[in-house]
Amino acid sequence: MAYALFWGCNIPARLPGYEKEARAVLSALGVLYSESRRFACCGYPVRPADRLAWLVSAASNMAVAEKAGRDLLVLCQCCYGSFKNAAAALAADPGLAARVNEILASQGLRYTGSCRIVNVFRMLHDEIGIDAIKEKVTRPLTGIAAASHTGCHSLRPSRVTEFDDPLHPKILDNLISALDATSLDYPKKLECCGAPLTGSDDALSVKIMADKLISAKKAGAEVLVTACPWCQIQFETFGGQLEGDALPPLPYLRLLGLAMGIVQDDTGLFSERSREVAGASDKDAGRTGVKVKNKSDTDIIDAGETNV
Repeated sequence: MAYALFWGCNIPARLPGYEKEARAVLSALGVLYSESRRFACCGYPVRPADRLAWLVSAASNMAVAEKAGRDLLVLCQCCYGSFKNAAAALAADPGLAARVNEILASQGLRYTGSCRIVNVFRMLHDEIGIDAIKEKVTRPLTGIAAASHTGCHSLRPSRVTEFDDPLHPKILDNLISALDATSLDYPKKLECCGAPLTGSDDALSVKIMADKLISAKKAGAEVLVTACPWCQIQFETFGGQLEGDALPPLPYLRLLGLAMGIVQDDTGLFSERSREVAGASDKDAGRTGVKVKNKSDTDIIDAGETNV
């Protein structure tokens, strides 16, 4: 299956290194994807202030993917939640969907609900598969104790997001275990990272984040594995304030790249712990740096012009 890949705003603007690593990992796993210059914000930031603006922004991206005949592959949990909630709202209210399509018509777009909204972690878990991921691991992370942080927007409301069990999520834990690391349970596993409160109540935002990191560290975690770039930014930005209670945050796709030997370890946490499996050479694993598929090799779509 070829996807229309939606990066969202935070990854290209604030985590450019992560974008390179994600491209390398998806390429190594054989995931076919294309990109569009017409993709815009998912609409999440305006959802509380202007419902119609949120729906138009979300629907425009889904309409671009539909016009290209691709399912929408989403790497950000906030964006994923925004799309799933928008799709549910438009499906439940034909009049509202008609109003949104009146606005989209000026862009040459129409949203019908025909494309799937695919979370990258469910794609890895269900479509690539745990066994296939294990076969790609050249440097198993044996003995690494990890605490998973899935992110709220993909879990709730679960009847809409259709991602994982909101009370006992396992997808990210299974993906961590596939790398031979140990995914720990910890009391604050389901708690928010605090990012939505940044700017309105910074002290409470940092407290929520700190409580989570301390809970994970007390459970024995050496690293916090995140599934959402917005949460990753929260932990990177404010986690260092905790000094002795700090826990390094790491996006799962970066952890996967480390285990596959295609991403360099700049933390020092894994270099001495992980061991190369028999038969895997440095040359084959590409350990001189991140392998990034040239953008010219990627099928760039622009549904308004080429209608791929």
